[in-house]
Amino acid sequence: MNDQRPAMTGARRVRVVLADDHAAVREGLRMVLEASGRISVVGEAADGAAAIRTATQVRPDVILMDVRMPQVDGIAATETITASTGVRVLVLTTFGVDDYVLGALAAGASGFLLKTASGAELVDGTLRVAAGDAILDPEVTRVVVDAMRGRSATAAADLSALTERERDVLAGIGSGLSNMQIARRLEIGESTVKTHVSRVLMKLDAPSRVQAAVIAVQAGLV
Repeated sequence: MNDQRPAMTGARRVRVVLADDHAAVREGLRMVLEASGRISVVGEAADGAAAIRTATQVRPDVILMDVRMPQVDGIAATETITASTGVRVLVLTTFGVDDYVLGALAAGASGFLLKTASGAELVDGTLRVAAGDAILDPEVTRVVVDAMRGRSATAAADLSALTERERDVLAGIGSGLSNMQIARRLEIGESTVKTHVSRVLMKLDAPSRVQAAVIAVQAGLV
């Protein structure tokens, strides 16, 4: 994904589109997100095709994407949206659906949350994805890693090119920490963390923090 979108600054609300085939779910998400005072829901979609159209027309900061939808599912929609618009996608998933999570990962999703996440977790995850962080529910990450371990074609990443500090940063990514949280853990500046993250992604040839997080868990750093 070629994403040149700036991080959220100032008091501007994060613009979100909700993609879920259940109207009641969308309404609940809207109420939770807008109650935060930091997020505006600027569009809704009941299937993947509508999500693609809305993303293209509205260009939100984040789409909250269900994976199981009619016509075009959330995985196919995520792949099209991330490739053509640069809009970030936060996938809402049900624990244990390995193939769906893996598909969304490959499609370029910026994060995963369980549908059982609290309102505070949904708001925090949305804001973090909008700011360029990855948000990974630990349970979802474990599902991905376990599924990848069962695939013979999956090879462990070579971490030999990473410095000790970069390995520490990778471990923080694998734990689902934001850049600020990694900076506090390692007692370094946030800008330094951003530099390390960029280098880690480049050295591991990882398209996003999500993939880097999976590598971290798979390598036993978390």
